[in-house]
Amino acid sequence: MKVAIFGLGYVGSAAAGCIASQGHHVIGIDINQSKVDAINAGRAPVYEPGLDKLISAARSDGRIKAVAELSDELSHCDIALVCVGTPSGVDGAHDMKHIEQVTRSIAEAIDPERPRPLTLAYRSTMRPGSCEKFILPIVEASLGDAASRAVELVYNPEFLREASAIEDYFNPPKIVIGTLDGERSANMTALYEGIDAPLFEVGMREAELTKFVDNSWHAVKVAFANEIGRVCQNLGISARQVHEIFKSDTKLNISANYTRPGNAFGGSCLPKDVRALQYIAADTGSATHLVDALLRSNEAHKHHQFQTATAGLQRGAKVLMVGLSFKPETDDLRESPAVDMARKLLDAGFDLEIYDPRIDPKNLVGQNLGYTTAWLPTIEGLLVDRARAESQAHDRVIATNRLIDDLAIDASKLIDVSIIP
Repeated sequence: MKVAIFGLGYVGSAAAGCIASQGHHVIGIDINQSKVDAINAGRAPVYEPGLDKLISAARSDGRIKAVAELSDELSHCDIALVCVGTPSGVDGAHDMKHIEQVTRSIAEAIDPERPRPLTLAYRSTMRPGSCEKFILPIVEASLGDAASRAVELVYNPEFLREASAIEDYFNPPKIVIGTLDGERSANMTALYEGIDAPLFEVGMREAELTKFVDNSWHAVKVAFANEIGRVCQNLGISARQVHEIFKSDTKLNISANYTRPGNAFGGSCLPKDVRALQYIAADTGSATHLVDALLRSNEAHKHHQFQTATAGLQRGAKVLMVGLSFKPETDDLRESPAVDMARKLLDAGFDLEIYDPRIDPKNLVGQNLGYTTAWLPTIEGLLVDRARAESQAHDRVIATNRLIDDLAIDASKLIDVSIIP
């Protein structure tokens, strides 16, 4: 098949590489010229383990290319996957401007006389009802009566975790395909051929709500674990032992994932989707007190981490922070708890240096660049290399993720805030 992918960020780039590796022909579309140039040079626009190799091989075989503007590409495509961002708006609801813009450009480019409908599939997280009440009217306004013949509208949420996106693509926990009538989509079924996972072919709104439920539950588990961890730490109880007991119950406590007391949650999904679910609950008169408390609990935990990490330190002390991205093996800094830690350390007057081998300011693009510029504009002057990190020239070392395992660091100076002992 021929697949167009709109948005070449973390989700779109990973999908492009994986789909092309299956033998499909992929064209990526993104207004960011640097991302387009990276794909056409056979490189991944973002750091994701193994993605460079997939894109390089696909580019060499002529199965992938990228453009910054649409011309007649859609006339040759079977599927168009929309992977553009839906960041948090000022009120917590998703900002849908990118979805609106790309939907208009797609609708205007579709030939109403197509011999077969284009499967227009959205992967961006959106409020339930968005496909029917927001996207479909845009398509119908452009195509008129031909819309139902020229377009098959689909919502297909992704379940990719950064740093393991390729593994997750080929071994997902589930596949969810939402359509207007809840019936099977032949093109989407063909796209996932060969991938063994539970398949849910459902209505559009059920599919749209899936990511809210998943991401909010993941956020619940992280916040719950950290609240219990703080209580344990303040009472002199071993949070590690309590956690071992808790996670042993796989029948009732479900799983051990997201339950280890340690880091606050962050990244591009959990915070914004919790905010959006809060907005939806308030808008519909629902009472979701635990969800409403999640972000406050997360912020409280960030402050707890800062207090723990700086206990006994004097203003002006030399501090090395190991890890800046929201988790290891990614360069994504969006809503990273480590960025908040860095800001707090700087505001408190500490002499800060940061070691994270995955972060290169020159490679930050799009929303990742915008977030970093807004919250940590001095990043280039803070980053140090491995030799400096291991120089023992610091009064304290604060580990925010597993990168510390790779360094020779004086253990007496180390505080690992990524886990509560």
